[in-house]
Amino acid sequence: MLEITTIKDHFDQAVSGLIKRGIANAESLLSELMDLDKKRRETQSNLDSVLAEANTKSKMIGRLIQGGEKEQAQQLKEETSVLKNQAKGLQDKLTALVDKQQESLYNIPNIPNGNVPEGCSAKENEVVEEWGELPSLDDGAMPHWDLIQKYDIIDFDLGNKVTGAGFPFYKGRGAKLVRALANFCLDQAEAAGYQEIQPPVMVNETSGLATGQLPDKEGQMYAISDSNYYLIPTAEVPITNIYRDTILEVSDLPVKNVGFTPCFRREAGSWGADVRGLNRLHQFDKVELVQVNHPEYSYKALDEMCKHVSLLLQQLRLPYRMVNLCGGDLGFTSAQTFDFEVYAAGQDKWLEVSSVSNFETYQTNRLKLRCRGEDKKNFLLHTLNGSALAIPRILAAILENFQYQEGIRIPEVLVPYTGFDAITH
Repeated sequence: MLEITTIKDHFDQAVSGLIKRGIANAESLLSELMDLDKKRRETQSNLDSVLAEANTKSKMIGRLIQGGEKEQAQQLKEETSVLKNQAKGLQDKLTALVDKQQESLYNIPNIPNGNVPEGCSAKENEVVEEWGELPSLDDGAMPHWDLIQKYDIIDFDLGNKVTGAGFPFYKGRGAKLVRALANFCLDQAEAAGYQEIQPPVMVNETSGLATGQLPDKEGQMYAISDSNYYLIPTAEVPITNIYRDTILEVSDLPVKNVGFTPCFRREAGSWGADVRGLNRLHQFDKVELVQVNHPEYSYKALDEMCKHVSLLLQQLRLPYRMVNLCGGDLGFTSAQTFDFEVYAAGQDKWLEVSSVSNFETYQTNRLKLRCRGEDKKNFLLHTLNGSALAIPRILAAILENFQYQEGIRIPEVLVPYTGFDAITH
């Protein structure tokens, strides 16, 4: 969440940033928050004064009793009792103000970085890089949902029977290809200095709040009834929460972790080409990069993470474009995000396969994740994450782009992982 001091010290910039996100009432929203903070500080000051006065009189009571001045001591006891009642009322008021301020902050998104383009929707995102030639397919080329049936490698009907729509079964060479993609991405991350983490796939409510999935994405997450557990929408949530309530040293930075987990999201639809086949699922596998970095170096790290994703796609020989998201399309917690979209020839469609984001201090303020500086003062760190990669849409693009009359070729870099170079009958 945003820091009150940042909003106060850079009020106009904060208003402009929220307006860039499409929040028309940004100024009144932040002004109300500042008024609330003013009341909180005034109440805290009054409470401190009352408690100090009560403490002073309590000490005097003891001295008066020792001196035999019982009447004066009794008078001070009565005054102290009144002060304690006042303090209780002020404490209750302060607690309510703190809770209201916290709730307000939880519902205000991050301020976009200055390099985030203006715009209200995905149509206004800025393409900043393109790579690869779009494949030219033979007549009779198919989208992946037909190819998986032809070669019997993924079964949506079985998934629907056992669980429901959006939960496919991967079979035989399809399952091996998923495993190959995951191992390829993990090996590339390890070579880039990331430590592999295998986290739980359920987190508690506190963890969801700490990384900003709650309350923003509560409707998209699977909640476990009769508990405060949620199935993770991405490995970012448990891996980032490793460092909740932590003070790191400068020498610990950067922290670089990678995790391969299933991800669970309720957002999948049930109609149209956009959600057909592997395009959108309720459960999917993803390799996720997570960094904790110094504020001075986080945007250099963002650039390095984008280059990492670019290299993965180039090695897989998948045409892609890298997109700088505009303010209106930016995720709730992100200060800047670059999406990577691969071209899937069988659909003649671009599919998002990675989002790489810098959250600056938005998550670390919730996490209470700080670093001890050389001056021994603590400061908030920056967090970043990026998909490297989301498996199903990569698989869809491979199936469609590498299809030929007799089968589907396997990208060369994956052959050592699959043990076969083509999927055929």
